[in-house]
Amino acid sequence: MLNKVNVTKLLAKQLVTLILLLPFSRIYGLITDIRNWLYDRKLYSSYESSSCVIAVGNLTVGGTGKTPMIEYLIKRHLTPDSILRPEVATLSRGYGRRTKGFRIATDLDTAETIGDEPLQLYRKFKHRVRIFVGEQRAEAIRQILETYPETKQILLDDAFQHRAVRPNLNLMLSEYSRPFYNDHPFPAGRLRERRHGAQRADAVIVTKCPDSLSAAEQAKIGANIRSYIREGTPLFFAGLQYGQPISFADNKPVSSLQSVVLVSGLANAVPLEGYVQQTFSMKKHHRFADHYAYSRTDLDQLFDTLSPDDSLLTTEKDWVKIDALLTADERRQLPLYYIPVEMAFLPGYEAEFETLVNGFLLKNT
Repeated sequence: MLNKVNVTKLLAKQLVTLILLLPFSRIYGLITDIRNWLYDRKLYSSYESSSCVIAVGNLTVGGTGKTPMIEYLIKRHLTPDSILRPEVATLSRGYGRRTKGFRIATDLDTAETIGDEPLQLYRKFKHRVRIFVGEQRAEAIRQILETYPETKQILLDDAFQHRAVRPNLNLMLSEYSRPFYNDHPFPAGRLRERRHGAQRADAVIVTKCPDSLSAAEQAKIGANIRSYIREGTPLFFAGLQYGQPISFADNKPVSSLQSVVLVSGLANAVPLEGYVQQTFSMKKHHRFADHYAYSRTDLDQLFDTLSPDDSLLTTEKDWVKIDALLTADERRQLPLYYIPVEMAFLPGYEAEFETLVNGFLLKNT
């Protein structure tokens, strides 16, 4: 455990590192400012699609809850039933995949071919939307519309800095525990551009908030954010809602888990770990890097740590990668579960967000 002296030394070291890196952050921020200026003045062109494009992104590197936001939009606004809606598509770059170029997700795809989050979306929503990946978003949208001209709505994942496409609605997420207004551009911080880039947002959602977030703290956070966004830009607060664990064996929820070993490959696993500690008896948490590509050796080592009374619990994003490495017998016999998560607006915000998105869709489709 860190004592007071060690904490002081650690903070001093972090401060020195920050001071040393800030000049490089200013250079990086200047470069992104110039790039944005060129797009704003139309000296760089932005593609405007004939379909309705909704972009979900953030200013920072790392997870702010973009995939739960995409899923929320699919379930609540774009596909309210289980019938295939061929006019709806999602487009990601497919981070972590080993392929290149434009692809449409099929039953033959894996995390290596389309990325873990697109695969997660495909497994959940393949009967409701079409899932695509492509690094060059403008060209990918053109190919989507050429191949499927009936497409009316396209959800762009992690596209706030992708200025080559001009979205109809730009949703910016900011994580409660790591707000963009307290951060710096790379390499001193985690920002992909300077804070005033938030002015491009049509709405801002503060994600991963605790359920107990007070009105006073919401007001404080809101005041900090509003100093960077356009006047009148809607601001919302949302948390995470975890579901019952689901078995790898039959994809059915269970309510009997007690002792678990948690496995996660997330940018920020703190909210998940806190929930698991409160809900189950967590023996250990094996943390891996975000978008980690598991190997068979990794699984063998994880399975060796399980006692007869333990279950292995992981995330949906990790499930699609771990599941691909299992034999049929392992999938059926081992105590393996994943925990689903949804975005849930704090009281007083969901109806306003519904009105915003429904009004936007009515106007643009």
